Amino acid sequence: MTDRIEIKAALAVTDTGEITGLAWPFGSPDRVGDVIEKGAFTGPATLPMLFSHDQAQVIGVWEQIAETAEGLTVKGRLLVDDVERAREVRAMVKAGAVSGLSIGFVTKGAKRHAKGRTISALELHEISIVAVPAHPGAQITSLKSNTLNKEVHMENEDQPTPANAPQIDTKALDDIRSRLDKIEAKGNRPGAPAIVQASEDKKAFVSFLQSGQIDQKALTVAADAPAYVLAPEETSGEFIRNLVEFSPIRSIADVRTTASHTILLPKRTGITNAVWVGETAARTASEPTFGQSEITVKELATYVDLSLRMLEDSGNVESEVRLALAEDFGAKEATAFVNGTLATEPTGFMTAAGIAETLNGHATNLSPDALINLFYAMPATYRNRGAWVMNGTTLATVRKLKDGQNNYLWQPSYQAGQPETILGRPVVEVLDMPNVASAATPIIFGDFKAGYRIYDRVALDVMPDLLTQRITGLARFHARRRVGAGVVRSDVFRKLKMAA
Repeated sequence: MTDRIEIKAALAVTDTGEITGLAWPFGSPDRVGDVIEKGAFTGPATLPMLFSHDQAQVIGVWEQIAETAEGLTVKGRLLVDDVERAREVRAMVKAGAVSGLSIGFVTKGAKRHAKGRTISALELHEISIVAVPAHPGAQITSLKSNTLNKEVHMENEDQPTPANAPQIDTKALDDIRSRLDKIEAKGNRPGAPAIVQASEDKKAFVSFLQSGQIDQKALTVAADAPAYVLAPEETSGEFIRNLVEFSPIRSIADVRTTASHTILLPKRTGITNAVWVGETAARTASEPTFGQSEITVKELATYVDLSLRMLEDSGNVESEVRLALAEDFGAKEATAFVNGTLATEPTGFMTAAGIAETLNGHATNLSPDALINLFYAMPATYRNRGAWVMNGTTLATVRKLKDGQNNYLWQPSYQAGQPETILGRPVVEVLDMPNVASAATPIIFGDFKAGYRIYDRVALDVMPDLLTQRITGLARFHARRRVGAGVVRSDVFRKLKMAA
């Protein structure tokens, strides 16, 4: 998946623009049932301060970001001396028009439960000042010169208002607050419906599954296939997150989107030929050669038969259909990304030509020396960004291997959200990798971000057929998605080859 930035959400500001707040409180869910665990936050030491998640409205910088017992606390400053919009936001915060914080992040680890998710690992991208935070407990916490609300911690309440402070028009402020509520509702999830709208979309999708009637306000017809209907955007986003759970290669590969059926990638097939020369010696010319590789988008499709009675009586049919598709499509994708060879499926990295091999030296016993040789046979640039890929059976064997000093090559993770490692690099367990056997290649190591690329063309579309199966009391729902994948650089991979 391309990683999608999610928006979650609390604020305080001084006359000079200093601002503090609680960006995410621990111990309680947000409006959609998600809980973020303590220790889940990762990201840069400083982050941009946006207004309502609009990247065109950078109004300051967050300089201190830390997890406390209460939650994720932040401190920063509005650029009130340089940015007009920052001065306007300061005035709105002081007047109480806006008083919330909302975080934009990419989920790295989460578990589903009945009411939402428990997020154990995420990467922060930005923190915004908003009118309606996703978490009601995310609020501005201090203000030196005006009143926000009853929960705000006040400092220097008696400080006089500066002569040049902007005058607040109460009627205009009410209008601004109303507009901000609407903007924030739409902006809570970039590229996806707002929290409020998502509820309407889900209802429309369930109604669509039950009746086949399209609510044009909530559901749209796919542009690349007449009469096909796209699920609501939140459903599609949920589908991609579920795909990552069942197709772990997506978490380490370079995942992109495309609007074409074929992607042509230029590549260099030869290098320049520089030589050392004297001060006035003649220079020699170089003639590097270039070629191109091609990744073709493939199609994965199925259909689901559901009882008409179940459609009429069940309100959670949308989530059940989504989960069933994610399980099936994710498993099929994972297999193709590893071993795909057919013309109708993506090319797998284990079947791609040109990937070098390190010999294990034995047909059935894994050699720790061979793993070390494989690791250091890679150029340092790719070695330091690489990941090990193997199945669970092979991983169980590797966990027992030791080096010459009787130290285990495999190292457990002692920090939440961090992967297990072999020789300091993460391990990804992939069911479709081969077992240890004679002449097999059970392990591959490489920089997947640089070497294996996945292109999503159509994330999910669903078409109901409420007529052809009606004689048996069923409705049929056709599902399809389009995705292409392939190795774009074979030199960043290396396999372990068992002896014959």
